[in-house]
Amino acid sequence: MNYKNNQQNNSSSLIHIIGTDASGPEKLPLFLQEIILTTKKLAAPKRILKITEKWLINTNKKKPLPELFESDKPEKLILWLREQKNQTVVLASGDPLWFGIGRCLTESLPSNRLVFHPCASSLQLAFARLGRPWQDASWLSLHGRDSEPLGSCLQKRPKALAILTDPSRNGAKEVREYLRAAGLEDSYAFWIFERLGHSQERIEHLTPKDELPNDLDRLHLVILISQKASAPDPKKLPLFGLEDGIYLQYSDRPGLMTKREVRIQLIADLELPERGVIWDIGAGVGSVGLEALRLSPKLHLLAIDKRIGASALIRANAKRLSVKPSAIIEADALESLKNINFPKDLVNPDRVILGGCGSSREKLLEIIIKKINPNGIIVIPLVTLEATSRLIEILKTSNFKLSITQHQTSRGVPLSQGTRLMPMNPVFILKGRM
Repeated sequence: MNYKNNQQNNSSSLIHIIGTDASGPEKLPLFLQEIILTTKKLAAPKRILKITEKWLINTNKKKPLPELFESDKPEKLILWLREQKNQTVVLASGDPLWFGIGRCLTESLPSNRLVFHPCASSLQLAFARLGRPWQDASWLSLHGRDSEPLGSCLQKRPKALAILTDPSRNGAKEVREYLRAAGLEDSYAFWIFERLGHSQERIEHLTPKDELPNDLDRLHLVILISQKASAPDPKKLPLFGLEDGIYLQYSDRPGLMTKREVRIQLIADLELPERGVIWDIGAGVGSVGLEALRLSPKLHLLAIDKRIGASALIRANAKRLSVKPSAIIEADALESLKNINFPKDLVNPDRVILGGCGSSREKLLEIIIKKINPNGIIVIPLVTLEATSRLIEILKTSNFKLSITQHQTSRGVPLSQGTRLMPMNPVFILKGRM
């Protein structure tokens, strides 16, 4: 049944679900105000109901108030609505069909009784206040939901992320603790929006050093806007084990890098000498090789990655860490090693990290084995079991001493009043010593 017929055939028993901002009905179009003024049954969340009752008294002084019902508990609202035979109004925040009461109503009541009148959602209002287009924004709700999707979303480094916070789990504080745990506090502008549309609306931009407001409204929205993190002071950074957020990343593949916990293990397995040549093949953002240089600055680093922009990105990260790779090649690793189109003093490595490279990995390993110096070490991080068998065979056939380890780590993230552990993807590390 289409909307027009819906109104004609069931006008006396329709349930109008009308979205408002925090100011209640006073800013609604006149035809919606008229529906509210003429209804005899009206439900709304307690905070909107108080505003609406005051508005009804001031606007329609001669008429008695409709029967008012608090809709904060959806199950009670459904039972109440089923009892209503005449036209009824339900007020809701923003767009009732966007993380609102609309889903419960559509699942529990006949569709031919429901008519939705959305207001601008809190997401739309927030981005309007910022004056920023939001078609590239991601969003999620933490209301009554596990917080794990927040961690997963942050790993993808969205350009903008809107979060409907859960006041029962510390709201904006929970989001901030997630950012801190991920080392991304400097990578996002942190905005809090309270009472959007109300005369007491408040919008605040907080830096990592700012405290959260003591009088923060229970219902608030957090928006994170990606920003270029300020360059760190290399002298204040640890020699290795840097937070992931220190590194600049590919804008089209955010989060695609060797994570801190695995990076630490790889560097340990490399057993870095004081001098020599290290190859970082499939270098990505350059994190493993660059941290190796911080520990052994006399090493000569050759980094190879075929992604467009790899050379500029790795150089930028090297500058942030105050290290100097000997050469960075932005090209296919297999072609580069076959043709040896790099300085001759880097042709024979002492240490090799072989990351990524997909189907070329086996051929690359065979070339590396031919080029590596005596007593050299190769470390290979892998994320699938299938990738390990052939590489193990190649190393054993070449008389390398082999060790295999599997690393599964978890990061502590906020959970209500405590902390839970969020598992990261397991990684297998093959270590071959000549």
